[in-house]
Amino acid sequence: MFNKILIANRGEIAVRIMRTCNRMGINTVAVFSEADSGSVHRHMADESVYIGKSPAQQSYLNADRIIKAALDTGAKAIHPGYGFLSENAAFVRAVTEAGLVFIGPPVKAVQLMGDKIAAKELAKKAGLPIIPGPVQTIDSLEEALSVAEEIGYPVLLKPAAGGGGKGMRIVQDPAAMQAAFTSSSLEAEKAFDDARLFLEAWLGQSRHVEIQLLADSQGNIVHLGERGCSIQRHYQKIIEEAPAPGVDGKLRERMGKAACKLAKKAGYVNAGTVEFVLDANKKFYFLEMN
Repeated sequence: MFNKILIANRGEIAVRIMRTCNRMGINTVAVFSEADSGSVHRHMADESVYIGKSPAQQSYLNADRIIKAALDTGAKAIHPGYGFLSENAAFVRAVTEAGLVFIGPPVKAVQLMGDKIAAKELAKKAGLPIIPGPVQTIDSLEEALSVAEEIGYPVLLKPAAGGGGKGMRIVQDPAAMQAAFTSSSLEAEKAFDDARLFLEAWLGQSRHVEIQLLADSQGNIVHLGERGCSIQRHYQKIIEEAPAPGVDGKLRERMGKAACKLAKKAGYVNAGTVEFVLDANKKFYFLEMN
């Protein structure tokens, strides 16, 4: 049990973590930017540390300042919340090297699941069904056209380092590929500092279903059922439903077992979400893990 942890986040998620820590008798350290000097999370914590100006790059994304704040206050662990540095492998490594505990997945799991190509490779090795398409990056327009012809249109271009729908493009035919490839690469570079793309079949009228799981450091993994996340705009979820429409008990158990199998293969620890696409025939395919 930790006697003090630092929460490397702000707002609602920081407050939720602090409430839990209060119930468990754990002291909390908040970090705050110039813009958040009056925020609830800062004043709710037992201690707070100023970490920089309002832009996130100068505060909540500044790993060195966050780790220094933890060490200076005697915190034993860092909870990243979500967003910001929560899926940043370099941050996880730096926290560990500083002698602190990262409350989240180990660095290897973050590296594996943070890269869409590496995640698909791991899913394939674990025996999970993956969406048709080569498990590799597409390095040129010519290669994209060749792969798309092999898979069959329509296809989906996706950033290898991406998330949140950024850089994704549905390509209906060869004539649309050049514009889609160029715009997808540019958006991926801008959003993720990584222009790599991959290509897979577009499944059309499919459902987006996620399995929530918990994994401890002793190798025990359980799934907590599913959420339906098919109501989206620009690939961003608007409504999540649990239980998910169209998922019965048998399908839930199959998807849950697949999610746990992948997490075990990745050496995953902590809470996680395995995302699947469910087609019209109720066949599911691995999408990504968060």
